[in-house]
Amino acid sequence: MYIIRNPSSATGPMHPRYFMHLAYDGTRYSGWQLQPNANTVQAEIEAALRKLLKQEAVVTTGCGRTDTGVHARNFYLHFDAFSEIEDIPMLMFKLNQMLPWDIAVFDVFRVADRAHARFDAIERTYEYHVHQRRDPFIHAYSKYFPFPLDVDKMREAAAMLAGVTDFASFQKTRGGQKTTLCQLMEARWQQDGHRLVFTIRANRFLRNMVRAIVGTHFDIGRGRMTLSEYRDAITGRDRSLTGDSIAPQGLHLVEVAYPWDKVLGNEPTGHTEAALNPS
Repeated sequence: MYIIRNPSSATGPMHPRYFMHLAYDGTRYSGWQLQPNANTVQAEIEAALRKLLKQEAVVTTGCGRTDTGVHARNFYLHFDAFSEIEDIPMLMFKLNQMLPWDIAVFDVFRVADRAHARFDAIERTYEYHVHQRRDPFIHAYSKYFPFPLDVDKMREAAAMLAGVTDFASFQKTRGGQKTTLCQLMEARWQQDGHRLVFTIRANRFLRNMVRAIVGTHFDIGRGRMTLSEYRDAITGRDRSLTGDSIAPQGLHLVEVAYPWDKVLGNEPTGHTEAALNPS
């Protein structure tokens, strides 16, 4: 268990805050975030926590929101308990017994009172998986795309994103973001036989951004858009200039990075590998 020494707040006592590290298969869900009359991951987690913590209300805040059908191999949320959780291993065991098979809890640990799963995250990494030969074993987690692709051109397109800071051309129409600026650290295509993976890492992402980038790169790979047109589309800051968004099942949130000293508040007396080194 994490022990935070001398937790305090300038505004008075606060309920103890916990981070949860989990993963989920997004196939059956309308994304992470609570929605009316929809099956969401957040709804499943909060319902289970209410029963186990015997609290009428449990509010979770995720490290981001994933859309319908999108998967998360590493996801973090925070929640406040009314009192210290005395037996975290038992809580985790019961959570994994109660939750559907497609949601798995890896860790629950105490954090600083003002730690925030969304705002404290400094990097997020997504992968988009593509297969070009029919494969029933990966169909739910990868986009089947049987058309020929010029992968070298797609790699050039990914490299051109290195100097981009404004991703307005790839945001969901009426996405509602206050800013379209993102700090990009990595964007690359890898190929292994008939399978392709696009990896992108940034401090934040706009709604639909990754799927719009991949769809545009498919246009480039099929010769429907030149690299010059692609450059103009990026600087044009207009979603209509870029390609269609690709299907959600190939998209995976694979890693979220935090400044753990800040999140934990003080040096922890112990830690789990799952919390500090997500795999």
